[in-house]
Amino acid sequence: MIEQKRRSIAKAFSWRITATATTTVISYLITGSIASAMKIGAFEAVAKMGLYYFHERGWSKIKFGLQQPMDYQI
Repeated sequence: MIEQKRRSIAKAFSWRITATATTTVISYLITGSIASAMKIGAFEAVAKMGLYYFHERGWSKIKFGLQQPMDYQI
């Protein structure tokens, strides 16, 4: 099975929404400032979205842990 680039992009966005919300809440709890929490969350989202995309694309080229499909012949 080959993972398409658009799937990697969709996965990156869905994960970033969850992770950025978590970072923003934690930042607010630590700083007590909504403005600071939002800035930290925004910076974190952009930086990690790019890193995640390249991480996913790299892993798509590694065969570790993947099973070969059965070869059926008639």
